Amino acid sequence: MLSLTLREKPEKSVLLRKKKMMDQGRKPILVGIALVMLLGIAIYLRLWTIDYSITSNEADLIRRQFDLANREAMDESAEWRRKYDEEVERAIKCTREIMEIKKSSEKVENATSIKQKLEILQKENMALLKQVDTLRRELEAEKLKCHS
Repeated sequence: MLSLTLREKPEKSVLLRKKKMMDQGRKPILVGIALVMLLGIAIYLRLWTIDYSITSNEADLIRRQFDLANREAMDESAEWRRKYDEEVERAIKCTREIMEIKKSSEKVENATSIKQKLEILQKENMALLKQVDTLRRELEAEKLKCHS
């Protein structure tokens, strides 16, 4: 039993020494955390107590600055709208011109196709005239045969 108690005592002393060392290591950390918390609370209270009062002159100045900025924004918006409208008008004008060009090119194509058809019809007419002439000659020849 005596040997057991002796063994327990050194273990307890080792544990006590380790605990003291850990306490000594934790103490500066805890003090640092406490200081940081105190600084945070102080900064929070300082920010909380700041008075955000604005004098009437400052409010008037801010209002004028806002009005000026608002007018500038409206002017810029109107300018961009005007530019947009001009571009739309130009696009519409270009579209109209393109449509007119297409129509005129179709007319030209129609004119060329009409010319081609006319030429074909004239050729057919010439061929038919030749056939009529040959048929007339044949008819006259047959009449001469019949009368003689």
